[in-house]
This record gives sequence, C-alpha cells and structure tokens, in this order.
Amino acid sequence: ADDGQAALILGQIRAPRTLGALATGALLGMAGAIAQGLLRNPLADPYLLGTASGAALGVVLVLAGGAIAGQAMTIASAAWMARIGIVGAAFAGALAGVALTLLLARGALHTLRLLLAGVVVGVALGAASDLVTTWVPDALRGKQAFLLGSTALLAWPAVALLGAGLALLLPPALRLARALDALTLGEDTAATLGLPLARLRLALVALLALATALAVSQAGLVAFVGLVAPHLVRRAAPSRHGYLIAASAAAGGVLLLASDLLARSLAAPQELPVGALTALLGGGYLLWLLHRRGLG
Repeated sequence: ADDGQAALILGQIRAPRTLGALATGALLGMAGAIAQGLLRNPLADPYLLGTASGAALGVVLVLAGGAIAGQAMTIASAAWMARIGIVGAAFAGALAGVALTLLLARGALHTLRLLLAGVVVGVALGAASDLVTTWVPDALRGKQAFLLGSTALLAWPAVALLGAGLALLLPPALRLARALDALTLGEDTAATLGLPLARLRLALVALLALATALAVSQAGLVAFVGLVAPHLVRRAAPSRHGYLIAASAAAGGVLLLASDLLARSLAAPQELPVGALTALLGGGYLLWLLHRRGLG
C-alpha cells in the first residue's frame, strides 16, 4: 500500500509538477530573450507589454463573477471555473493586454512607442483589477495567489499544454533569431538590410505574447525568470539570438525548477510561493550585477 501511494504521489504530483516547472520556466526564458532583443533593453521582461496586468484582470473578473454567483453555483460548476475558467481567463487576458498595447502603439514598428504603450496598459489594467477587488473583496485572495505564482497545481493536462506550446513556439522563435540580431543594430540598419520590420516585429510580439500568456495561465505571475535567464546566459556565451533564445529557455526551466524545489524545502512542511522566491533571488542577482558593474 505504501509503495502504491508513493508511486501515485510520484506519478500524479511530483512528475507533472517538475516537468511543468521546466516547461513554464522555458517559455518565460524564451519570451524574456525575445523581449530584450525586440526592445533593445537588457532590463525588459516578458510582462512589459501588458501580459501580466491583462492576465491578472482576467483572473479577477472570473473570481468576481464566481463570488457574485455565490450560492447559485453547483459544486461541478465551481470546479469548472477553478480549473478551466481561471486558466482561460488568464490566457485571454494576457493576449488582450498585448492587443491593447499594440493598438495604443499603432503597431509594433516603433520601440519607444511600444514600450510606453505597454507601461500605460499595465497601469490601466492594474487599476481596473484593483477596482474590481474593491467592489468584490472575495476575489482578492485568489488574485493574490495568482500574483505570487505557483507550480503546485500543475497536472498532466497542463504539462501537455505547456510542452506543446513550447514545441510549437520555439522553432519559429529560432527562425526569427537573425532578424533579432539585425534589430539590435538599430531599426535603420535593419531596414537597410531589406528586412520587413513591421511584419517581423509583429511576429516577435505574437511569439512573446503567446509564450507568456501560456506560462502565466498555468503557473501565475512567476517574477524575474524571464528577466534573469537571458542575463545568466549572456555571461556565459556570445549573445547571438539563435543561441540566446534556446539557452535562455533551458536556463529559465532550470531556474524555475530550482526555485520550486527551494520553495518546497526552505520552510517544510509549509510551502513558500515560488513567485515570491524567484522575485527575491532575481532581485538579489540584479542588485549584485549592478554593484559589480558599479565597481568596474
């Protein structure tokens, strides 16, 4: 009986959580490398174009709707909302946030306009999320859990979705790596090389948005993985984007898995929110990096 229980825990809890953390971190690492190349900013992260605030607002709206429905919901419908509704709302909200950013920026052609539009959309959707939780306080706890991020609820269906998304998104990202190399030289230089800047940038934004939306819909807002993973890779090897995107995906997966293991072990039997731990580790790493460059 003990062997059967151990096998059940390993097969239905530990294994999908481990693989899900690897896939989620890989998506965020890949998205981070694309974001930093696209925006030509080493401090850009995948959440900068409105995905985080859009996903959070989608989750809050679903939670608020469930709280308002209250007693009218059956156990089955409540379970459906918890599993499908929240994931779908986070995914749709993240994509809607990017769509609003593109609309406000009038496309993806101008880096500064895209960056400013992402900041404006993030602030506006964050304020809308706060207003909803003010009107429906019961949604606040669920929102906080989503903002902290967690891999605890990743099961085999989520792993299959994350793995399929990574398999579908990584090859086109690698094919666009040379375009990213050209963009880092400047938009004028890239244009003189004959690159269709508008289409390329829109394709890169779409890849970034889909990867980030898929990751946050399954694991919540896991902070700093998409920002730190490309930095770790750049310190070890050349910064050509063909290598950088693939290596950042690998580094992001390992980083999130290691953080998840730490989150489970540091305060056992309690479990720390993995997003809070990645924020502490990532923030500490960036502070160390700034200090070292300051000394240099």
